[in-house]
Amino acid sequence: MSDQRSSRMEQILDMLVEEIEERLWVRKYRPTEVAPAEPLQPVEELATPSSPVEAEVEPPEPGSELEAMPPESKLEEEIKPLEPEFEMELPPMVTGPSHAARLMGRLALGLLVAIVLINVPLNRHGMTLATAMPDRAALVITDGLVVKEEDDDEIYVYQDGKLRWISSLDAFEHFGYTWGDVRVVEDGFIDDFEIGAPLHVLLKCRQSPHIYRLEGGEKRWIRDIITFTTEGHIWEDVRFVTCKHLRDLPDGETIPPGSGPPPQP
Repeated sequence: MSDQRSSRMEQILDMLVEEIEERLWVRKYRPTEVAPAEPLQPVEELATPSSPVEAEVEPPEPGSELEAMPPESKLEEEIKPLEPEFEMELPPMVTGPSHAARLMGRLALGLLVAIVLINVPLNRHGMTLATAMPDRAALVITDGLVVKEEDDDEIYVYQDGKLRWISSLDAFEHFGYTWGDVRVVEDGFIDDFEIGAPLHVLLKCRQSPHIYRLEGGEKRWIRDIITFTTEGHIWEDVRFVTCKHLRDLPDGETIPPGSGPPPQP
């Protein structure tokens, strides 16, 4: 069906190109109209009635050049109107569109098809390709991309082909992200990607040896260094805060779970 529409569009474009070229040819090679020359004023009107011009012609002397000239009737026979030696030939009119015109027509057809495609609804909500991406711009998926769905508060960052959940605002700020980095996407956008390990921030005060992982507004005590490394944490994940700030945070499940009541900093 699309091939038939494309061929029909090509025929219409070819007809338009042919019509434009024919009009240009007629306009270029149409003979120009020459304005009629003004009639010459009779010689008789140039002379005033009061002083008529009288020309006295004396007969030629015998043997002179004027006597040898042929009569006026013979001169008229000898003088014949000059005929043009050649006729101007007009170039043949182009009957078909040029290669450039056909190329422009195909480009216009391709642009029209692209406009139609990006406005075709992709789902039952009427979302089109032109409005699928935030801010009406193409969303380039690269490492470091921070996204958030419209109706969800969770923020994810794209790293190594996976989306990693940023577990808290402290982690968001600790890793240097700003709200200007967040791209709001359509609901369900995250479902198309593999989910990686969450991105946590670890909290510690200088007066205490204990390290806590912040998740969902709660601090989770990490029991020992072995657990610390097993969970994949590194010292760059640790953020130093005041001990009072840690004590004000509610306690969550220990890491690993069931390690007893967490110690306070």
